[in-house]
Amino acid sequence: MSITAVVVTHGPDPDLERCLVALAPQVDELLLVANLPLDVELPEHARKIVNERPLGFGANVNRAIAETTGEFVVIANPDAVAMPGAVGVLHDFVVGHPRCGIAGPQLRYPDKRWQPSRRRFPTVGGTLVRRTPLRYVLRPFERQRDHYLLDERPNEPVKADWMLAAFLIVRREMLRELGGFDEHFRLYGEDIDICYRAAKAGWERWYVPDAVVTHRYAAEIDRRLLTRRTLWHWRGVARFVRKHPERLRAL
Repeated sequence: MSITAVVVTHGPDPDLERCLVALAPQVDELLLVANLPLDVELPEHARKIVNERPLGFGANVNRAIAETTGEFVVIANPDAVAMPGAVGVLHDFVVGHPRCGIAGPQLRYPDKRWQPSRRRFPTVGGTLVRRTPLRYVLRPFERQRDHYLLDERPNEPVKADWMLAAFLIVRREMLRELGGFDEHFRLYGEDIDICYRAAKAGWERWYVPDAVVTHRYAAEIDRRLLTRRTLWHWRGVARFVRKHPERLRAL
């Protein structure tokens, strides 16, 4: 059962080479998608494709998946560095759970602090608090602990609503069934959408803490509200609600 790894980069990243070097020995196929022209030294057997024009994250992932063959696909951000054996742990878990379509590792910041990557599906009210000036008053990391699952740090695999797409292993069979990632999401929301569609189709999503990945996590939209990325995020929220209007009832 072969494993493909896909890394999408939007320009130079200080962690990119470490990301690629860490992934290369853990997978059968490694493809770097350069959304913008980029000079980088690739590990042996890795290859690179360069876009003629920038694409959204989902479109880049779909392109990479179309050009690869692995039965399982690791999707990794350039600032995510897999610890030795992490991919194997995820792969073995998914193989052992035939209805697991998506699995995610335990993410840690570079200083080894735990990073909350497993989350509940968003609600309208919670999103308004997190992505408007209300966040400075209502402090979502304190008042929305259930959304971020801050009080749960499982040591064994547990089911998840959704997980950050910083590092996931995905079953190609599931991607074919769902039609891949929704390319209308520019940069934010596609991970929630793919997990939500997977759930509706009966595919399980699992958090597997024995697999550990270091993730720098810039989190620009958490620090600054008025940026181009904030606009992308809100467009992603709007699209998610249009596609899944039943979530409007989850206030």
